[in-house]
Amino acid sequence: MKILACYSNKGGVGKTATSVNLAYTSGMAGRRTLLCDLDPQGASGFYYRVKPSKKLKGKAFFKDVASFTGAIRASDFENLDLVPANLTYRDFDIFLSRMKNSRSRLKKALKTANSDYDVIILDCPPNISLLSENVFKVADKILVPVIPTTLSVRTLEQLYGFFEKKKYQRKKLLPFFSMVQKSKNLHRETMVSLRRKHKNFLDHVIPFSTEIERMGLHRAPVLTYAGSKSVGNAYVNIWKNIEKILKID
Repeated sequence: MKILACYSNKGGVGKTATSVNLAYTSGMAGRRTLLCDLDPQGASGFYYRVKPSKKLKGKAFFKDVASFTGAIRASDFENLDLVPANLTYRDFDIFLSRMKNSRSRLKKALKTANSDYDVIILDCPPNISLLSENVFKVADKILVPVIPTTLSVRTLEQLYGFFEKKKYQRKKLLPFFSMVQKSKNLHRETMVSLRRKHKNFLDHVIPFSTEIERMGLHRAPVLTYAGSKSVGNAYVNIWKNIEKILKID
């Protein structure tokens, strides 16, 4: 089993759209895939029309195996299940701070699904917290969407600095450009300079597209209604890149 997190310490950069579409792509490629939504807003579940469990609340996520496995919901798509989020997830850090081995609790929770899935994708909230440190430890790779603008670049550098300070594995981070508008000089120039500085940026980018914004209307991955367009192809290409990096057979 491989665990892939989609994370950024900045909101509004396309984390959930990436998680939803890559989970769909993984499932369509024949991988048994679990999309685990860790963001209390619960957008991943909303896009897949899946309601959250009423029992998986608070510390039960980390301590109650039966509640965790019982909260797994099938999607309408082959090979793809979800653990949708609920508002109690906003208190995860409070519960984690009261637990022993607080930075390893997520790993223990995900172990319960270990044998049932080839890929687990984590849709993460935009902050640096005990929960995110759990993610940094358990994930095999961490996808980091970066809009090629000043603030988004700044948060990427903050993330690299945090990893260096905490001595986490920097090689886990896989930044890629998101919401790219190549018609903008700033976007083109920023991409060139960042690729020079950080050699591990993925080759493919996610373009800015109104089709992604329409996910909320369709309540479905963009690939189900705009798969032939450039944004659909972009998610497919990024997933193929990830398969090679993670060495998913």
